[in-house]
Amino acid sequence: MAVLGILAVLFIALIVIIPMLEKSNMRISPQTQAKFMKWAIPLIVIMLLIQLFMYM
Repeated sequence: MAVLGILAVLFIALIVIIPMLEKSNMRISPQTQAKFMKWAIPLIVIMLLIQLFMYM
């Protein structure tokens, strides 16, 4: 029953958030995206390695 409640909240949030994001004019430049990706990929690799060690 709790799973259905969580799914309902997520579905309602998507119905509300997606139109708000489409209406906003916030755009990210390619340079800013490149800066984020420069940090995101190594952090994801580190996170995966930590999860691997915790699993073992």
